[in-house]
Amino acid sequence: MSDVKNIEYPFVSEKMRELKVGDMVKVSGRIFTGRDRLHKYLSEGGKLSVGLENGAIYHCGPIVVRKDGEWSVRAAGPTTSIREEPYMADIICKHGLRVIIGKGGMGADTAKACAKHGCVYLQATGGAGVLIARNIEKVVGVTMLKEFGPAEAVWELEVRDLSAVVAIDSKGRNLHKRVKAASKRMLKQLRC
Repeated sequence: MSDVKNIEYPFVSEKMRELKVGDMVKVSGRIFTGRDRLHKYLSEGGKLSVGLENGAIYHCGPIVVRKDGEWSVRAAGPTTSIREEPYMADIICKHGLRVIIGKGGMGADTAKACAKHGCVYLQATGGAGVLIARNIEKVVGVTMLKEFGPAEAVWELEVRDLSAVVAIDSKGRNLHKRVKAASKRMLKQLRC
């Protein structure tokens, strides 16, 4: 197992290109949540009041509550990333995105865009939303809350040491594909 690598915002291309499939990472700094409505909106030319250049989108619909005028994240588990495959390559290209965090993997178009633009896809642990919320130091702001609703809004979060694994690196190598191929080989051996 490799050493854990720390990555911090801004997530510049040169640093992301140092990461390899299978690397364990800890993410710190500013990240934005984004789900289906955001990806479709950006793909159709929509604009945000916040910049995504050298930034990270976390495929997550966090559970956020407001108490005494402050937002607090109670749970922030990853949502299934493949739903964003029709939009992701375009968003990486047009917005200078360098980190995607989610679960379940992404497709060939995203892998190609990661290779071309120095972006990585990180696999977070599904089913660990309450634990992941402990890595969120604060909610910096929220965009598109009225338009998209709380689960689909763009939450700007300050995170510290959010654990993930590099599942697609900036050379387009895909951990999910490797695991699937290895599993097929093992299954074939077991059948003999």
